[in-house]
Amino acid sequence: MPKRVSYWREAIEYGEPQVIVATQGQDIVGFVGFDRSRDPKSKNTTGEIWAIYAAPDRIGQGIGLALWDAAREGLEDEDCTEVTVWLPLLHEQTLRFHDLAGFKREMNTARTVPLGGVKVEEVRLKRKLG
Repeated sequence: MPKRVSYWREAIEYGEPQVIVATQGQDIVGFVGFDRSRDPKSKNTTGEIWAIYAAPDRIGQGIGLALWDAAREGLEDEDCTEVTVWLPLLHEQTLRFHDLAGFKREMNTARTVPLGGVKVEEVRLKRKLG
């Protein structure tokens, strides 16, 4: 976990990816990181949601949707015409959220990545912007 905290601290400091936080009062209750796609062979008009997170006790309060709207606007400002996101295959709540936001799974994109000492299977989803 300290490695992840360090990564996002640097991301915020250097602006890559762009990071927007959601707050309620003095509390940070979520964040989204987005920028151009990191996938090889992607077009320079393809953006990527690098991470989107809402605090578990705040899920269902519209925080994820507000963060997604902010990221979409930011990617459109960067002249992106489509956006991708990599998601854990077995995380149904996250997959459902992105499905409702208009993302569709791209076939043959499954990959296995290390995450916190375990291997997680991910799939890529994509949608048009605009």
